[in-house]
Amino acid sequence: MQIEQILQEAVSSAIRELYQATAKASQITLQKTKKEFKGHYTLVTFPLLKISRKSPEQTAQEIGKWLLEQSPVVSEYNVIKGFLNLTIAPGVWIELLQRIDAQPDYGFTPVADDAPLYMVEYSSPNTNKPLHLGHVRNNLLGHALCEVLQANGKRVVKTNIVNDRGIHICKSMLAWQKWGNGETPASSGKKGDHLIGDYYVLFDKKYKEELATLQAEGLTTEQAEEQSALMEEAREMLRKWEAHDAETVNLWKMMNGWVYAGFDETYRQMGVTFDKIYYESQTYLAGKEEVLRGLEEGQFYRREDGSVWADLTPFGLDHKLLLRSDGTSVYMTQDIGTARMRFNDYPIDTMIYVVGNEQNYHFQVLSLLLDMLGFEFGKGLVHFSYGMVELPEGKMKSREGTVVDADDLMAEMIATARETSQELGKLEGVSEEEADAISRMVGLGALKYFILKVDPKKNMTFNPKESIDFNGNTGPFIQYTHARIRSVLRKAADQVITLPEMMDNTVPLSEKEEGLVQLLTEFAAVVQQAGAEYNVSLIGNYIYELVKEYNQFYHDYPILKEENTALRDFRLVLSKNIALTIQKGMKLFGIDVPERM
Repeated sequence: MQIEQILQEAVSSAIRELYQATAKASQITLQKTKKEFKGHYTLVTFPLLKISRKSPEQTAQEIGKWLLEQSPVVSEYNVIKGFLNLTIAPGVWIELLQRIDAQPDYGFTPVADDAPLYMVEYSSPNTNKPLHLGHVRNNLLGHALCEVLQANGKRVVKTNIVNDRGIHICKSMLAWQKWGNGETPASSGKKGDHLIGDYYVLFDKKYKEELATLQAEGLTTEQAEEQSALMEEAREMLRKWEAHDAETVNLWKMMNGWVYAGFDETYRQMGVTFDKIYYESQTYLAGKEEVLRGLEEGQFYRREDGSVWADLTPFGLDHKLLLRSDGTSVYMTQDIGTARMRFNDYPIDTMIYVVGNEQNYHFQVLSLLLDMLGFEFGKGLVHFSYGMVELPEGKMKSREGTVVDADDLMAEMIATARETSQELGKLEGVSEEEADAISRMVGLGALKYFILKVDPKKNMTFNPKESIDFNGNTGPFIQYTHARIRSVLRKAADQVITLPEMMDNTVPLSEKEEGLVQLLTEFAAVVQQAGAEYNVSLIGNYIYELVKEYNQFYHDYPILKEENTALRDFRLVLSKNIALTIQKGMKLFGIDVPERM
């Protein structure tokens, strides 16, 4: 049982005896005592005044006195304007640490066979370009969310929808066909996704040149776009693909195959995996079927040009295009088909889409359309909406080739981690192989932590230099602290110090030590809150706070040199469990922590 629960029950008993009344759980409000006051937990007495019929101060004094006399967990109390600050007895903290030490998986809930099934969609790349910094945030958030949900006892299916069809794919295909001269990943020495991305950029360049020529002949921008021969060729290629033209389909399969090989390499480097991958080339047909069914049933309508629309004005929205006049589908059509296929494939309880906040409207509409089509799951879809990630220099644009490539970014982070680690002497005495492993661990850990520590809803600026600092709220700072603790534990083992099965609960503890145990006890609640609110950044904030407090303790108090062996053993057990909690918390972020550094 958590200390907060023990206190709540004790306060509940106090109210029954003092005021012959029963308080609701919502009336017993406990919070962590502010640092400027003495105590561990604070009871807010204002919700209890209708029961006590006394002033806040008097109510707090009476409850505090009762707890001091009747509850073995409370050793002191003080009252500040109706706030009852309670100090927990030192022996209780030692017993709580003992319990945590006996549970290596403390904070995590085992996944039962009948647990709710969550499907989480993330990544969603296009096969016309490599993954970039925006995809990195998406993948890391999706992967971390899955880990946090599993830590909360949920069954999770990690899924990806690959945007492998559409006009943007045809632009890359057409550019390669016209100007590629048979270039392949093997002949160019480039990853397949990079090669195809280059042709997407080339198409845009040639298209702009064509528009400039047409405008120089006196056409307006709109007229030039309408008369673009290059864009018409791309549209024709899409029509051929949808008509299953053999030559077009074979070109598409070959080029997409190059891209998938490139994606797989990037995902491996990033430490991201999927249980099931869907492809829009398969799901868009299911979506068209559903749209045409909705048209027949009168849910949707057809315009004179043959396009199919949904009227969403009854919901305070506008009219939404579902099929173009030439019969080709749009993203919304594909998402309808993908949703139908997923719910046919799995008994999903909750479907979560990890997609940027610029798509808020899209998912609002998708939910409504699925509901209109009679799918019970329509209203229950969850859009995990997150903010954009930018660089200090500003926004990125794929068409103009100004994106930060995910592969280049990860390679740069690993190289910078090695350089920084060497400068600070963190790699002294380790083998070349170990140095490589530590550099990879620190570089990728810095990248992941810097992105995941930010509230997902917020826009963020990714600064590579800041992220790899060994001080402050960074991955390397946390990793180094873990290595520092493991070093202490190795030295203890070298000195043949055996940790006791039962600690002496009469050992006097400092406020810092009590505060660290209190922080450890909060890990389970933080994991639960992160899962309930879909906010993985809570884990990062918690781990940083734990590490920061531990480092202050490490600086101020001896561990191995402590002469009181019972106190030394307590500090070693405390250190061991802090290291384990750091490891578990960082694992939720997909981050490894080094044993030595």
